[in-house]
Amino acid sequence: MRAGFASDPDRARGRLVPEEESSFRSCFMRDRDRIIHASAFRRLKHKTQVFVEHEGDNYRTRLTHSIEVAQVARTIAGALGLNPELTEAVALAHDLGHTPFGHTGEDALHEMMLPYGGFDHNAQAIRIVTNLERHYAEFDGLNLTWETLEAIAKHNGPVTGELPWALAECNTGFDLELHTHASAEAQVAALSDDIAYNNHDLHDGLRAGLFTDDEIAELPIVGACYAEVDRMYPDTDAYRRRHEALRRVFGVMVSDVIDTSRALLAGSGAESVEDVRLLGYPVVQFSPQLWAQLKVIRKFLFTRMYRAPSVMVKRAEVSKVVEELFPIYLNDPKQMPARWHADIEAAGDETALARIVSDYIAGMTDRFALQDHARLTGSDPARV
Repeated sequence: MRAGFASDPDRARGRLVPEEESSFRSCFMRDRDRIIHASAFRRLKHKTQVFVEHEGDNYRTRLTHSIEVAQVARTIAGALGLNPELTEAVALAHDLGHTPFGHTGEDALHEMMLPYGGFDHNAQAIRIVTNLERHYAEFDGLNLTWETLEAIAKHNGPVTGELPWALAECNTGFDLELHTHASAEAQVAALSDDIAYNNHDLHDGLRAGLFTDDEIAELPIVGACYAEVDRMYPDTDAYRRRHEALRRVFGVMVSDVIDTSRALLAGSGAESVEDVRLLGYPVVQFSPQLWAQLKVIRKFLFTRMYRAPSVMVKRAEVSKVVEELFPIYLNDPKQMPARWHADIEAAGDETALARIVSDYIAGMTDRFALQDHARLTGSDPARV
């Protein structure tokens, strides 16, 4: 049963370009479906999560990560009486704006874009769904509902101060009330992101040999889960033991968010989605105890995985790819495919042109960026 503070598709604020709604799908279901069918969503299958996409077939990519986030988000939304379709749409869209090579590529592109307003992957996701997906006859982008756009823009909380240019551009035409918190559905998507990567990065790091089961069994939450598996299945093999332990870690995080958020929502007095936006604090949270434990896990992952020597070598290599592609395209934009040429010709100044180049590079998959870099520089992509 849907709670009073859930987002109601029948009371949605509409789309920037009015459309006749479907007779068999709610507006949020339609948003979710448009995201799934977007070109940018398909490209996530060849974009880095932590490991560069071609380093192994079993590591998470941005696509599999987004699917895992959506699964967690639907579960939590259902338990809290929220709208599962809006929650799922946000979860599936939250990483659309990521560059090739994950946060490494984003950092490199941001450096290149500093003279032109910088680059932010959350704002780029908004740019994709409001402008860069150009498949529909009546509008650019996906023409998503106000609620879905708001949730993508604000799922990590209110956006204040100087806005990223891509977000400011959208907000001028469709005020997303960036100073408030987003709906509870958006907040669920944000914490589901944390749950998914905290869990699967442990799994991928183990697979890569960056640390051992014994080492992560020293971590809070994780150690108790390994101990429970050892009690229940003392003779199981190492791979099953690992999987059983980490699925329990997943369960601990999900259960904690559900229990904590139920209490926060009940105590908030919120009776509508507008009440949730105006509370001034998020109502979907981890408990303070679990959050403290997750900080220990995140510190471990940062040191042993995200900044592992082998990962840092690869970071330097792929940063060079982005750093060298950007000036090539800026100085000779006709190197970009023909469908970009109309935008190039309409660019009024270097900043507008740089932002088009940024859009193009940000949309690349890992392997396309490597191939294009090899084509334009004569380098060997196998050495990157």
